[in-house]
Amino acid sequence: MTGVPFTRSHDVVIEAPGEAVYDYVTNPHSWPEWLAASHALECPDRPLVVGETFREFWSTRKGPVTLEWIVTESDRPKCWIGETGTDFTGPIVIRYDLAPEGGATRFTRTVSNPARPRPPTAEMIERMDAEAAQGLAAIKRIVEARG
Repeated sequence: MTGVPFTRSHDVVIEAPGEAVYDYVTNPHSWPEWLAASHALECPDRPLVVGETFREFWSTRKGPVTLEWIVTESDRPKCWIGETGTDFTGPIVIRYDLAPEGGATRFTRTVSNPARPRPPTAEMIERMDAEAAQGLAAIKRIVEARG
């Protein structure tokens, strides 16, 4: 695989059991509630497991993008991995890691591009970090409100 590898991780502590966080974030129908680019999904409305595929529709600066995903790991409530790709970023791997922290759960979302055609600019990384902070804050707010 040629290209430039890139990885970015962000985390948040959520005052909820790991199962509640896991079930929310691994159901792609929740993604438009907390991911800026995600606006529609074609998949079952539930947490997805290894081998399942789904379609996500993005709105980006480059226009609409359709992503074909496959779930490559699902270990409730510890870890979930999905993989897809685009022409402009190459392969995309999303990894969710969940770990107990006191009576709460530390949720870590890692986005990897193992072979980007070009490295992201500083502006792109700043935008990714800002969107991740907003997304994690939304996940925290939504999951905690569900009690």
